[in-house]
Amino acid sequence: MRILGVSGSLRAASFNSALLRAAADLAPDGVTVEPYGLHDLPLFNADVEADGDPPAVTAWKDAIRAADGILFACPEYNAGITGVLKNAIDWASRGDPAPLTGQVACIVGASPGMTGSARAQDQLRLILRRTLTHVAPIGEILVFQAHTKIEDGQLKDERTTALLGSHFQRFVDEVRERRGRARA
Repeated sequence: MRILGVSGSLRAASFNSALLRAAADLAPDGVTVEPYGLHDLPLFNADVEADGDPPAVTAWKDAIRAADGILFACPEYNAGITGVLKNAIDWASRGDPAPLTGQVACIVGASPGMTGSARAQDQLRLILRRTLTHVAPIGEILVFQAHTKIEDGQLKDERTTALLGSHFQRFVDEVRERRGRARA
């Protein structure tokens, strides 16, 4: 099973990218988390789209289509999702069918603040619902005061690691169940 790991942060020392690495380390046998960087995506522009998707957009859409599921690591900037993540979703919500339509996603997030990206995750969940993306599992991973739990790019907090592992396993189980239903 191939899970696309998408961090909503471009920062090299991103807490959210660290969550993706931790999830990859916790992945069950037969499951890989492949990180996908959003650095090269241009800002969404319908005029550009009308001339055909730029290569970076085509690659992004192809990566989504090839994935069994998407793990979004969602930072919170000014009480909302990052512009880079919203832009990526805008591009992936376009097409016939759009790459996000029918895809299964999971949201986790880390923030130095006390809410652990709760507001951004709520916004992302709402946006993904509009793209007909199924968000699973029920529940949230909200890593608050991330600077105390993530050191040198690695998740060090044992309780958070256990919660992330359990949450990710439930997501993988749901992806497998949906794949099984699709084949039936």
